[in-house]
Amino acid sequence: MLSFFLNDQPIHTAEPAGSALLDFVRYHEHLTGTKIGCREGDCGACTVLVGELAEDGQRIHYQSMTSCLTPLGNCQGKHVVTVEGINQAGGQLTPVQQAIVDHHGAQCGFCTVGFVMSLTGHSLGEKPVTEQSTRAAIDGNICRCTGYKSLERAAAQFSAELAARPGTDRVQWLSEQRYVPAYFEQMPARLAALRATSTAEATVAPAGNGQDPSHGAISTSPSGHAQSQNGHSPLHPLTSSPLLGGGTDLLVQRLDELRQQPVRLLFDHGPRGVRQAGGRVVLGAATTASQLVESAVMRGLLPRLPDYLKLVSSTPIRNMGTVAGNFINASPIGDLTILFLALGASVTLRNAAGISRDLPLAELYLGYKKLAKAADEQLTEISFPAPQAGDFFNFEKVSKRTHLDIASVNTAAWLRLDNGVISAARLSAGGVGPVPLLLARTGEYLVGRELSADTVAGANEVMQEEISPIGDVRGTAAYKRLLLRQLLFAHFLRFTPELANRLVE
Repeated sequence: MLSFFLNDQPIHTAEPAGSALLDFVRYHEHLTGTKIGCREGDCGACTVLVGELAEDGQRIHYQSMTSCLTPLGNCQGKHVVTVEGINQAGGQLTPVQQAIVDHHGAQCGFCTVGFVMSLTGHSLGEKPVTEQSTRAAIDGNICRCTGYKSLERAAAQFSAELAARPGTDRVQWLSEQRYVPAYFEQMPARLAALRATSTAEATVAPAGNGQDPSHGAISTSPSGHAQSQNGHSPLHPLTSSPLLGGGTDLLVQRLDELRQQPVRLLFDHGPRGVRQAGGRVVLGAATTASQLVESAVMRGLLPRLPDYLKLVSSTPIRNMGTVAGNFINASPIGDLTILFLALGASVTLRNAAGISRDLPLAELYLGYKKLAKAADEQLTEISFPAPQAGDFFNFEKVSKRTHLDIASVNTAAWLRLDNGVISAARLSAGGVGPVPLLLARTGEYLVGRELSADTVAGANEVMQEEISPIGDVRGTAAYKRLLLRQLLFAHFLRFTPELANRLVE
């Protein structure tokens, strides 16, 4: 039995935990304001807010999520908000809705709901609201009628109005200003009560209820390779119950299958968080991309990380997708995989007997979608050596659009210099081989050489021998080779801008 709040109503349902929240909202609760669009998390027409009670029990942290990819089970103990749940009694428009109307941003109206929910979620956030941050909040929403400029003007008006939002008692102020209904103020207490009830029920629940908290034993998909975007292989070898995390991959590929069987939920139960210990940075496997960019540890070591992750998917998907899921998905163009390869990351795998082993991330990939992972092993942690002050790091990605698109080619580079000489180097590249590549020979070539245009040119020659791109919908093989060369130059121009004229020559 799943228990959560949908708008201002408590929900207790036995609907399958692996079904999509979108379908529950529309077909079970008949709240049809949330639209069905692409069912792949691209268009944002199905965007809702999902609020989770903070550790202090006094606040709720709301995030925008695409309900087509949100497993219903991941709503346990949370507050789900649809467009029907944000209006005050009497049917008045909220300031967000009114701004869109004022600036003629509705067009056909089909995708407008997603924009409204993303902007409302942004108003509930804890960070200061700026015009730039407001535009970023709708990076996961697409207007099919090309009304984006109207929507941007509405976002600018919305941002200006929120300048008066206080630093404390935000929800009370937002309620008074009609951004959200008054019931939002009672939701922390209601979620706390629901949490207490759920904890008490779990304490007396009989064994063998299918909710094994250890998550220790997993297998692979029928094809023999992991397919999950949650950091874990999909099937448990004993129960054959699919493991389901963020859902950003499995609910695209296997939604009908997941509706038909019990699943083991990992999104709220797997290891999360980022810590630094013993000269290494350690991430829990269930850490989301949003949590990664919000981490003070990560931002301290990689100050440009927010800029890099703007290029990765979109805000709602980053709120859902996990770092380990990007690894286990084994895509040759996985953005986070490419970034962590250059950081020298390793992964920790734990088998059904509880025995763990560490494996360099570069050795995890044996071939296209084929992993060096036993059937009963689960990825539990990711770690990498903490970059030192003075180290260089950069990530580059080229795709057909800036937001919410897969890469044609992506690459990352890490360098350490000693008196102008490269003493250590790691380069990675995606989209130019069957697996995410750590360009080991290119890194070896760089070591011991001065940071110069000749060194970069020589590195490109070695790099071109290491890669094996193919022509596909994202470009010809020749185009990808040229693109990676230009991105290699971009790395070194970021490290040493004075190389610009020499590299152009």
